[in-house]
Amino acid sequence: MKVAVVGATGMVGEVMLKVLAERNFPVTELLVVASERSVGKKLTFQGKEHTLIGLETAVAAKPDVAIFSAGGDTSLEWAPKFAAVGTTVIDNSSAWRMDPTKKLVVPEINAAELTKDDKIIANPNCSTIQMVLALSSLHNKYKMKRVVVSTYQSVSGTGVKAVQQLENEIAGIQGEMAYPYPIGKNALPHCDVFLDNGYTKEEMKLAKEPQKIFNDNSFSVTATAVRIPTAGGHSESVNVEFENDFELSEVRRLLSETPGIVVQDNTDTNTYPMPIYAHDKDDVFVGRLRRDETQPNTLNMWIVADNLRKGAATNAIQIAEYLVENHLV
Repeated sequence: MKVAVVGATGMVGEVMLKVLAERNFPVTELLVVASERSVGKKLTFQGKEHTLIGLETAVAAKPDVAIFSAGGDTSLEWAPKFAAVGTTVIDNSSAWRMDPTKKLVVPEINAAELTKDDKIIANPNCSTIQMVLALSSLHNKYKMKRVVVSTYQSVSGTGVKAVQQLENEIAGIQGEMAYPYPIGKNALPHCDVFLDNGYTKEEMKLAKEPQKIFNDNSFSVTATAVRIPTAGGHSESVNVEFENDFELSEVRRLLSETPGIVVQDNTDTNTYPMPIYAHDKDDVFVGRLRRDETQPNTLNMWIVADNLRKGAATNAIQIAEYLVENHLV
């Protein structure tokens, strides 16, 4: 199993390598791929030193699987080149997510749709993944009508430059700014770029991607995405209106039985999801479960996950695991 990690030196790329090792993915040969300025440098994987190579060299090596986290432009240009030599690409950028010819996959929900012909597979947005995983069993049981989500997203979702900005501000150091304003002691209602409709790209990903993942346009999602001064972990306040009524005890049971979900929901003991609990974990944490008392069949919930793991690296590697287990690569 020859595996290429494209964007191996980035924040998500580093976590991908960590998760590959932790989950004992069957790598017989690893190709670590980076931009031209990093080619020739070394990194260590499972105690062995690897030399960073460029994209052309990686394509020529014809890996079985290439896991991309190198930005949308790189994915648009290079994913088809890998696919053309028989490589299955799992792409973490937004480049292919809404392409009608590509699958958008959260393994616990829709991996069964994958076939050998799927040579470019899209990994959903980090905020989308944790939300749809928490909603999947509830949607199956009660049928969602409308979802209102507000996100509280960590600076690691922007990248290393944003993490450095926060660290500089905490330390009182003037430095390069990833955001148009300070992020320390602040909240920016501005994730990604603004679009003509007044929403950001991040908000529209949350609106559109769930419908594709569930293959269901019968529900709608509206989102507000906010960047907050946490180093890692995305949190979401989700209000979901169902067609059918529910019992909270049944909601808790369904969630607790969903693979990849951990319910933390006991106000008597101040037990609820927080980014510090989710750090470096692959689970999605759900709590603050309560009825919306202003309208029928409506649930409020709070969802937290490590955006670099289940929100990116782990989800991509779970897709690769599914492909291997089902002899699709």
